[in-house]
Amino acid sequence: MPDPRVTHFWDGEAEVGQWFAKEVDGYPGIAWDVYYLYGPEATWETIPQPLLDSGRTIYAERERLRQQIEALVEK
Repeated sequence: MPDPRVTHFWDGEAEVGQWFAKEVDGYPGIAWDVYYLYGPEATWETIPQPLLDSGRTIYAERERLRQQIEALVEK
């Protein structure tokens, strides 16, 4: 995303995607092009909880994600 407000973190080995696929989604593989939405009450001990919403592809679910974020901001 070519925007100066965006910070990119490159995970060349896809370790983060593998972790989320296994620990949050429950399957072996890589979580790719997915969002996980957590609210302000979320904590991350072993696995971040509670998960408010998730979806893929981000582009396909962009309206749902926007609505979920707006609902959080309005609280």
